[in-house]
Amino acid sequence: MDRVQAMEVFTRVVDANSFTRAAEQLGMPRASVTTTIQNLEALLGVRLMNRTTRRLSLTPEGAAYYEHCIRIISDIAETDASFQAGNRKPSGALRVHMPNSLGRHLVIPALQTFHQRYPDITLDLSLSDRPVDPVEEGIDCMIRAGALEDSSMVARRIGMLKRVTCASPEYLKRHGEPRDIDDLASHQAVNFRVVHGTRPMPWIFVVDGKATEVRMNGTITVNDSEAYVRCGLEGFGLIQPMLFMVTPQLRDGSLQEVLPDFQPKPKPISIVYPNNRHLSAKVRVFADWVAELFESTPAIAGNEERRITAPKRESHADRPVAA
Repeated sequence: MDRVQAMEVFTRVVDANSFTRAAEQLGMPRASVTTTIQNLEALLGVRLMNRTTRRLSLTPEGAAYYEHCIRIISDIAETDASFQAGNRKPSGALRVHMPNSLGRHLVIPALQTFHQRYPDITLDLSLSDRPVDPVEEGIDCMIRAGALEDSSMVARRIGMLKRVTCASPEYLKRHGEPRDIDDLASHQAVNFRVVHGTRPMPWIFVVDGKATEVRMNGTITVNDSEAYVRCGLEGFGLIQPMLFMVTPQLRDGSLQEVLPDFQPKPKPISIVYPNNRHLSAKVRVFADWVAELFESTPAIAGNEERRITAPKRESHADRPVAA
């Protein structure tokens, strides 16, 4: 049995939701389509679909196998196309996972430029702050912030995200402004937890070239970056978000930087993909485009410095905020 052909027959039956329609589209006798599916199930040792006289439905094993078949067929088509004369443009579906904040604030606003450059690539974006398994979930590449632990993945560093320590003017009016890291012991913070059940992430400052970790007290903990900033705006405590998330609020004064002489440790940002995806043209051009995008973003460490000036408020003197 030709396994690739069997996969194509199986996916066509699923897409058409009919053995008869699939046979017509493939130019095959219906009996041959039925036999192909039966032989495939016998080879795999599982039932792929439930069949009745009126409808077809995938079993859980069938649904998982369908996703794998789509990926394999797409990879074969992409490989063939890359070697065909006159067809050098990357094409096909590209599944990308990235943190919520990066997607909403940096990547999505610039996607028109990527689409104009590569109109034959269709993007399937997944935005969340939860950890994912790219192989299990069929993801081609991921943008990850923070240290990378999985050595089986191919990673490319594309920048360092700047953080900023800040709070709402209302919070600072009630609690005062910390002048030194030691002052943080008497302050409240909004805490951030990536995964339920784990400890909130500590704050890390760079002092005399060394990383200094601070565990903050707080009455509220969140696991979403947008909610984290919102809690800071509502005066629940000090926050230490990525700079790109709060640049507008620092400009309009709804948030104010504190401890400007004690900079938070930047967070590395990388584009990561499974080892078997590193030769894919669509993954390669997306990685190059994202690297270009972040290189031109002021909130990425190492890029051109800008300063943001907040409007004067009664309780705090106007001072520049490093971008």
